[in-house]
Amino acid sequence: MADTHKLDCESVSDTCRFIIQSENETEAVELAQKHMAEVHGQEFTADELKDDHLQVV
Repeated sequence: MADTHKLDCESVSDTCRFIIQSENETEAVELAQKHMAEVHGQEFTADELKDDHLQVV
């Protein structure tokens, strides 16, 4: 079974319940970066998201 990469936006912003989930890590990170920039006005590097917020489930 493939790993799933998940980012729960609530771990970054306590006012958001958005969840990004993908079997493709790159896609999950790109979607998370786009969401954080467009919705929250915050810029995160791929490494920041991977190291601090991305879960493998």
